[in-house]
Amino acid sequence: MTFHFTRTTTGATLLPRGLADSIPFSSAKLPEILSRLTIAPDSVQAETMKKILLECEEPAIDGETRYCASSVESMVDFSTFSLGTRNVEALSTTVDREAPPKQVYSISKVQKLPSSKLVVCHGENYAYAVFHCHTACAEAYKVSMVGKDGTKVEAVAACHTDTVGFSPEHVAFKMLHVKPGTVPICQFQPQNDVVWTSNKLSILPLKMVV
Repeated sequence: MTFHFTRTTTGATLLPRGLADSIPFSSAKLPEILSRLTIAPDSVQAETMKKILLECEEPAIDGETRYCASSVESMVDFSTFSLGTRNVEALSTTVDREAPPKQVYSISKVQKLPSSKLVVCHGENYAYAVFHCHTACAEAYKVSMVGKDGTKVEAVAACHTDTVGFSPEHVAFKMLHVKPGTVPICQFQPQNDVVWTSNKLSILPLKMVV
């Protein structure tokens, strides 16, 4: 299969919770945010940040919970609370070389993960590291593959088995020429995205602090 594995962020690190919580994170306070981070209001970066803040404030679709995490602690809290257990595993797609080209890959191994509920955190190009996380009833897989040029990839794939509530304008439906609710939709996660899955079906009483 032909793939192009890319990074979704510039590689910025997540801030400690104390520092992240001291910076406003709201589209209504964008002028204050830009001023504190010394970013020009008419810059491309400012427009990108505004778009991300608005996306973070959009309501979730039925059966889904969303949260934008700007610290390691808040991402862990949201993921463990959503999965109902502290026994979790964080997975990301890894590639053994920088900037591999779009090319044909041969799949050598596929391992299905036991959990049917995931938390998927997508990296955003914010001024500092922000991950747009959401819950998903999906099947997850670890996929080993090798590119034509020898690039080795350990990819994470998520397959949404119920897409009834998805927007028909989603790029996946346009690319595959199918409609929501008809077939499962699978995608390989880009580098920098994080997929959280439970290691076992253990339910613990948790308090979410985000």
